[in-house]
Amino acid sequence: YAKLLFCLHPSIAKVGKTSLIMSLVSEEFPDVVPYRAEEITIPADVTPERVPTHIVDYSEAEQTDEQLFQEISKANVICIVYSVNNKKSIEKVSYLLLMQCCGGVSRVPLILVGNKSDLVEHSSMETILPIMNQYSEIETCVECSAKNLKNISELFYYAQKAVLHPTGPLYCPEKKDVRPLCVKALTRIFKVSDLDNDGILNDNELNFFQRTCFNTPLEPQALEDVKNVVRKNLSDGVCDNGLTLKGFLFLHTLFIQRGRHETTWTVLRRFGYDDDLELNQDYLFPPLKIPPDCTTELNHNAYLFLQSVFDKHDKDRDCALSPEELRDLFDVFPYMPWGPDVNNTVCTNDQGWITYQGYLSQWTLTTYLDVQRCLEYLGYLGYSIIAEQESQASGITVTRDKKIDLQKKQTQRSVFRCNVFGDIGSGKSGFLQSFLGRNLTLQKTIREEHRSYYAISTTYVYGQEKYLLLHEVFPDFDYLSDADMACDIVCLLYDVSNPYSFEYCAKVFKQYFMDSKTPCMMIAAKSDLPEIKQMYGCSPLEFCRRHRMPPPQSFTCNTAAAPSRDIYTKLTTMAMYPHVSQAELTSSTFWLRASVGATVFAVLGFTMYRVLLKPR
Repeated sequence: YAKLLFCLHPSIAKVGKTSLIMSLVSEEFPDVVPYRAEEITIPADVTPERVPTHIVDYSEAEQTDEQLFQEISKANVICIVYSVNNKKSIEKVSYLLLMQCCGGVSRVPLILVGNKSDLVEHSSMETILPIMNQYSEIETCVECSAKNLKNISELFYYAQKAVLHPTGPLYCPEKKDVRPLCVKALTRIFKVSDLDNDGILNDNELNFFQRTCFNTPLEPQALEDVKNVVRKNLSDGVCDNGLTLKGFLFLHTLFIQRGRHETTWTVLRRFGYDDDLELNQDYLFPPLKIPPDCTTELNHNAYLFLQSVFDKHDKDRDCALSPEELRDLFDVFPYMPWGPDVNNTVCTNDQGWITYQGYLSQWTLTTYLDVQRCLEYLGYLGYSIIAEQESQASGITVTRDKKIDLQKKQTQRSVFRCNVFGDIGSGKSGFLQSFLGRNLTLQKTIREEHRSYYAISTTYVYGQEKYLLLHEVFPDFDYLSDADMACDIVCLLYDVSNPYSFEYCAKVFKQYFMDSKTPCMMIAAKSDLPEIKQMYGCSPLEFCRRHRMPPPQSFTCNTAAAPSRDIYTKLTTMAMYPHVSQAELTSSTFWLRASVGATVFAVLGFTMYRVLLKPR
């Protein structure tokens, strides 16, 4: 939507601004011209840029300076009219710019309009050019005639163009170069479009870019012509017959210098940028409705996209991201989104680098815990553009209400949350880190400031790959938030060597979970140490029998190799099948089926994973 204001300094009269407006609307020169034309809105379908245009006239005979300034503050573009046959009106243009249009109004584009060109044979451009060079707000100057309708439609086209495709944010006329924010935006666009991350846009990538932004591919000859223009002007603009970042930036500089701002703006807006060259909030955060008791997960398309992003940056093909590769991946972000704690949240290799599985796990965790942040991250990576989807929201699955899962006794969800409760020193952190394959020795190398209260990885239940998300709840018994209690399964963990450790678990269960439908499991941690009688009214085994829970599960992370993962398979199974009776859960047959299924499919899954990695 464009609002055009035709303004005039009170000391300059009869330059024909009202006649210009009336000639545009009626397509003929008016015989009688009022002091001021009524406000007019031109519909979008009759304008070249397809935007509604609101035109506001000003007359010093009917309006005050205060009203003029009010209109200036609301205008998207200001047209300053002078008469080409009146030297005094030309001289007053600079004064008008300085005193009225530029006073307190920043970054409003200006159009200088020289009217009455039918009365002279010469052009005023030579006189106007120094003024244009002095004020960067001036987009262009148009000479026209209201009487013979010369350049009338062009005037309004340039005015609309100044609003929709302004020069100011893109280009610095003093330095004759693209502004830093524009360079930053175009650099991100180049990196997103560089699908193989080789620093060059090859013909396929250029055609994809062209089709994405302009809905049509380039003909082979046109593609070569573009590259030849860059070659002639920039020695390192083309490499291996592809466009480098320098060449890409040069092309856009050339477009802007030749007045083709709309080309660069089309690209910027397609990749989510607003008029201030910031990523639009509507682009980063598309609407996504999440009803209560529903969770958010990545769907197949999103995982495929994220896998392609991983492949793009895993340059050494070791199925892990080194710190340098990770920085390169997030170079299109305005900040580094993953801190050192992520390395202690997901699986890493022997060097402490995030593995392929760990990378997907972290994305799964972000989607589950903070889907808005996930949408933002996918936006930075250009998901909707590269995956050719309407928005990032198309990569998210909102699961159905858990109540429906319970009624139907089956679930389609892939991510299950387990909240881990336990007193201080009971071994909760060790339990989380063991899920990521780290024994006690490896856990001792983790710095306290890099500690994570989450751990996420995959498990297999009856041949289905699922994500189990462990969350260590801070042991403040007197206050548990809704988030602390909202989960698919509760893990109550106590230290077998501490006689007072079990009491905390018993109290948490009785106060918060005894009457809930959330399944609970008791974990007897540090089982490698001598078991000491718990100072409670009954033993942990008896407590579990009374409350129809499975018996306490022994666990230790003090092992030579990676700790056993059986307990995590059991937790995932209970989370998937909360409707299964406690009698079934305590039966050895149930756990045998789940464990065997998990082992078989874990082996098959890993084998298939290695096969898929060969072409990577």
